[in-house]
Amino acid sequence: MLRQISEDVRVNLKDRLREVRDIIRQSRHDGSGEASALREATSRLPPFPGKGIEGLLSHAASAFDEALSIAESFVPHERPIKVDGTTVKGLGTYFPTGNEERQLSAERLFRRDMYYLTKAVLAELKIDNARILEADFAAVHATMRKRHGDLLAALVAPDAGLQAIAATCAALLVELLNQRPVRFAETAPETPAIGGRALDISCLAPVVLACGLATTGRDGAPEPDMLEIAILAADIRHDRIVQACGKASPVEELIPVFATLLAHLP
Repeated sequence: MLRQISEDVRVNLKDRLREVRDIIRQSRHDGSGEASALREATSRLPPFPGKGIEGLLSHAASAFDEALSIAESFVPHERPIKVDGTTVKGLGTYFPTGNEERQLSAERLFRRDMYYLTKAVLAELKIDNARILEADFAAVHATMRKRHGDLLAALVAPDAGLQAIAATCAALLVELLNQRPVRFAETAPETPAIGGRALDISCLAPVVLACGLATTGRDGAPEPDMLEIAILAADIRHDRIVQACGKASPVEELIPVFATLLAHLP
């Protein structure tokens, strides 16, 4: 119990530090976010005797950002060396059976992979200034185990088939959308949506589909382009996924969508 509390504190601290780091980077003297970030930072300050305070603050932010980068280089990271289709693991790896130690390791792997895979999808979609909260992925993992234990049990059964994988993918996408681990800036691209979820679906559905493809494992080891394939396929079926998520029973509506995709994608 104490170990889990310690893990939760660590994950939330990482999210807060990432948020601070993003603010600092927006305030760099050589960055595009300088003007707006500095105006906001200095708007509440009393009149400063002399000119150039914004320039001083932005150079200080640059120096601090570079100092953090140097410090990071000396600290071991859990991040993958390269984020592509080979980063994705099967759903059975993220939601295994076993003791508490194995569950904790699986949860840690899940939130790490989901964070970096979502970040890669955002980059591919050219969505800037979105924050990803790793703690929300941890919450999704816990919710999946609590609410969808029957689906996870069917997933690891010896006779598990495509329907079991599709059902788990459907439940995972719904829980991700409920938790909303991606927080968009006001400048995020406008997308028509049912319930305002279309943009979230664009970012999260490819990750879920990639997990499903890795679970089918028809071609052995994951391919580097698996994530790219998932992004393209989710985009093609985007409207159908949005419609399914807007229904009263979204999991049931999403199962045939994922089953079709998993059956026809390589």
